[in-house]
Amino acid sequence: MLPRSLRPVALALILAAAAPATVFANPFETTLKNGLRVIVKEDRRAPTAVQMVWYRIGSMDEVDGQSGVAHVLEHMMFKGTPSVGPGEFNKRVAAAGGRDNAFTSRDYTAYFQQVPKEKLPEMMALEADRMRHLNVDAQEFAQEIKVVMEERRMRTDDNPQAKLFEQMNAAAFQAHPYRRPIIGWMNDLENMTAADAKAWYDTWYMPNNAYVVITGDVDHQAVFALAEQHYGALESRPLPLRRPQSEPAQEGIRRVSVKAPAELPALIMGWKAPVLRDIERDRDPYALDMLTAVLDGHDAARFNKKLVREDKVALSVDIGYDGSARGPGMLYITGTPSEGRSIADLEAAIRSEIARIQKDGVSPAELKRARAQLLAQQIYKKDSMFGQAMEIGQTEAANLPWQGIEKMLEKLQQVSAEDIQAAARKYFIDDTLTVGVLDPQPLAQAPRRPAKPGSRH
Repeated sequence: MLPRSLRPVALALILAAAAPATVFANPFETTLKNGLRVIVKEDRRAPTAVQMVWYRIGSMDEVDGQSGVAHVLEHMMFKGTPSVGPGEFNKRVAAAGGRDNAFTSRDYTAYFQQVPKEKLPEMMALEADRMRHLNVDAQEFAQEIKVVMEERRMRTDDNPQAKLFEQMNAAAFQAHPYRRPIIGWMNDLENMTAADAKAWYDTWYMPNNAYVVITGDVDHQAVFALAEQHYGALESRPLPLRRPQSEPAQEGIRRVSVKAPAELPALIMGWKAPVLRDIERDRDPYALDMLTAVLDGHDAARFNKKLVREDKVALSVDIGYDGSARGPGMLYITGTPSEGRSIADLEAAIRSEIARIQKDGVSPAELKRARAQLLAQQIYKKDSMFGQAMEIGQTEAANLPWQGIEKMLEKLQQVSAEDIQAAARKYFIDDTLTVGVLDPQPLAQAPRRPAKPGSRH
C-alpha cells in the first residue's frame, strides 16, 4: 500500500534547517526557479541511473467527455519535438543501452529511463525537450488514438474481469472522477481530437507541475547542475484551479452485474476506505494495510488457508488496498468460486472470515508474521534503483512528503491487534459496500480481435 523506504531522515531534518535551498540528505532535493523539484537518491551499488519525470496530472483531472486524454497524451509524448523526430525518443534510449516507458494513473503521469550512468545527461536533455516542445501532430494523433482504442478493447472490453472492475468502480463512485476509467470510455476516445490532446499538454505539462526523481550511481550536486542546465530555462505558468471533488457519503449497499463471455464467474467487493493524509496522526490506513497482510499476505494467510485449501469454496481470493492516493480510497476483495460453488457461497464465506476478525480479532502469531512480511517487502524494494525512484515518486504523487517515508514504516510496525480489529469493525460495513458479479456467458459469443502491435505503455 504505502510507498516507503528505510532511509533515516533525522539527519536530513537537521540539514534542512541549515540549508534551505538544498534540503535533506540522501535523498537530496532542490527546487529550480521555475518550480521544478529535483529529488536525487545516491546509490552507488551499480553504474546505472534512473530518471523519472512525474507530472501531477492523471485521469482524476479530466472532465466528462474527455476521459482518457491523460493516457492518450502519454502516448503522444513519444511522437517527437522539433528536434527529436517521431519514435526517435525510444531509439535514442535504446542506443544509449537503456530502457524507457511511461505510465498513467488516476493521480499522475510519469516517464522513466534506466541507463548507464554516463548517459543520464542525454536523458535529461530529452525529457526537458518534450516537457515544453512536444509536437501534437494531427496525423500522428489519428494513428495513435487507434492504438489506444485497441488497447482498451484488449485490456478491458475483451477482458471480463477488467470489465467487471470498471463497472463496479463506476457504481461505487458517483461524483468523484475516480468513477471514470483511466484509459477512458470508448465513445470519448472515438470523439477525441488532436486539439484536445494539445490543450491537455499546454495546460498541465510545465515544470511547476512536475518533479524529477533520479536514483543511482550519481552525485547529487552534479545532477542539480544538469537539471539547471537542461530544465532551468523552461518557463513556468499558472496552473488551473483544482476544485475539491469529494464523493458523497454512500448510504447503502450497491450491486452491479456484468454479463461477458467467460469461463468462470467472478466476485468483487469494494468498501470505501480512508487514505493517508497525515503521516503522524492517521491510524486507520496503517491498520487496514496490516489487515490485508493478515488476510492475504502469504500462502498461510486466512483467505488462502480457510477459503481455498480447507473449505474449497474458492479457487482464489485476493485483497487490495492502497492507502496513498489523491482521491478517496477503496479496499477490494476479489475471488472466483470453486467448481460446484456459487457466487453467493463465496460472498458468504468472505463475510464469515471478516466477521471472525470483527468478533475475535487476530492472533499474536498472525500479527507477527504480517509485520515480518511487510517489512521484508520494504527491504527488498531497496534492491532496485527503479523501485526506490518509484517509492519516492508515488509518495509525492499522493501529496505526501518523501521525507515521511521512514515514519510511515515506523507507524505500520506499531499497528496492534486491537487496531486491526477496530478497523475491521469500522470499515467492513454494508453501507459503504459495492458488490460486482461477473455473469459468465458462453465463450462462443466472445468477440475475437487480432492483436495489433503498437502499444508499449
